[in-house]
Amino acid sequence: MTDVTATVVRLKLSLLRNGLRQSGGRRAAFVASAVVALLFAALQLLGLVLLRGHAHADAVAVLGAAVLALGWAFMPLFFPGGDETLDPTRLAMLPLRPRPLVRALLAASLVGIGPLFSLVLLVGCAVSVAHGAAGYAVAVVAVALALLVCVALARAVATANVRLLSSRKGRDLAVLSGLVIAVGAQLVNFGAQSLGSAGLGQLAPVADVVRWLPPASAIGAVHSASEGSYGTAVLQLGLSLAALVLLVGAWARTLTRLMTSPDGSTLQAPDAAGRSRSPEGGALGRRLPGGRTGTVMARSLRYVWRDPKTKAAWVTSLAIGLIVPVFNALQGTGSIYFACFAAGMLGIQMYNQFGQDTSAFWMVATTISSPRDAYAELRGRALALLLITLPYATLVTVLTTALLGDWPRLPEVLGLSFALLGAMLATGAWTSARFPYSIPQEGHKNVAPGQAGLAWIAIFGGMVSAALLCSPVIALTIALNVSAGGDEWTWLLLPVGAAYGATITWAGLRAAAPRTAACLPEILLAVSKG
Repeated sequence: MTDVTATVVRLKLSLLRNGLRQSGGRRAAFVASAVVALLFAALQLLGLVLLRGHAHADAVAVLGAAVLALGWAFMPLFFPGGDETLDPTRLAMLPLRPRPLVRALLAASLVGIGPLFSLVLLVGCAVSVAHGAAGYAVAVVAVALALLVCVALARAVATANVRLLSSRKGRDLAVLSGLVIAVGAQLVNFGAQSLGSAGLGQLAPVADVVRWLPPASAIGAVHSASEGSYGTAVLQLGLSLAALVLLVGAWARTLTRLMTSPDGSTLQAPDAAGRSRSPEGGALGRRLPGGRTGTVMARSLRYVWRDPKTKAAWVTSLAIGLIVPVFNALQGTGSIYFACFAAGMLGIQMYNQFGQDTSAFWMVATTISSPRDAYAELRGRALALLLITLPYATLVTVLTTALLGDWPRLPEVLGLSFALLGAMLATGAWTSARFPYSIPQEGHKNVAPGQAGLAWIAIFGGMVSAALLCSPVIALTIALNVSAGGDEWTWLLLPVGAAYGATITWAGLRAAAPRTAACLPEILLAVSKG
């Protein structure tokens, strides 16, 4: 047992050491990340220690442990490459029994910056609520138990999803990790502002529930022991211990199944002869227009669903387009015109339409022989975008209006959103033909090396042009709002904005079609560089 554990721990140390030997840049990145993480942990430790004696220190400590456990549960799903030992299938050919392997991997999981960061944070949580000999004695056990629960939770989740992490969907999940961080940052910012205005007292009701959930219950046991509630402390420690036993048991069962059952690569694909798929792309394809327009729309929507980079861009735009107006409205500092942010974020997806095709664009290029073909191609892509954007922009506008209670301005904001969307579709179609650039399929970069200037020109130049194209509707909105009696006519901005957006979209597609047809070789060369 001890030999297996020691061997796996040495293996983990060797992986870390050999990884740092690969390049000076990797060593510098590791050292920098370690210094930043430990510095942040030290600051958190100092802040928690300073909370000693505060009336709501126990609420902060308990919730801090709970948030740390959530991080351990989900981070391996978004950053599977951060630990080479997360994939136990690499040890499948070795003569190892599951339970000794579980103990060995659990010990190896305690090696690294993440466990050290967690240990420092848990020590701070325990010290902030520990008082007296009993409190400190329980704190020693609680910190070790909470750390083991966090690590076991991470291992159990990662092992259960190891097939996902090594598949295309797993890579999709990793690409979307930036979105999770961005949304989480907005939630943390919103929560911090709420705490700053209302104080730590509003954490108490949530903490009263969380203190009974492992591993936060271990930190809750420290507070209970410090208050003299020894029976409660024993019960809370027991909950964390039971959670550890259950997690290790579930991990062992999943590990056994994973190490002994074949994966999809060793199984023969089932006969799909009886499950014929519609050539139009299923139920959605049957609802799309016929001819080239429907084919292009189906292809574009398939990119959104299947291509990791395209999916990440869409989901990020959808999330941020909702977060900005809604969060500002919830904080009471927003304006109903922030709802136009949703149309603007999704309108950006029209830019660099051919770049998402990468080298496969040559198949599209072979079907374009005239401006008419190019117009049909661009029209199909624009309609696919509108299929998502129009209902989404409407939903965000209505939701923002409901939160602010400013219903009389709903028609004019919807009109502005539709006009802005039309302008961005028009400029996006033109810049897609004029300034195409490649999107690398691997890594997190969205622009191929040497093409960053093209990307800046296409996106920001197009956005400025779209704002200028929207100026007539913006001017009309301002005029009606400042003129006497103009509020009675602001409802006209909805049909005016919709008609203007449709007209400017049609004009933009018509203007971009000849350029697209004439410059197919240049576009193909530009989008294939990645």
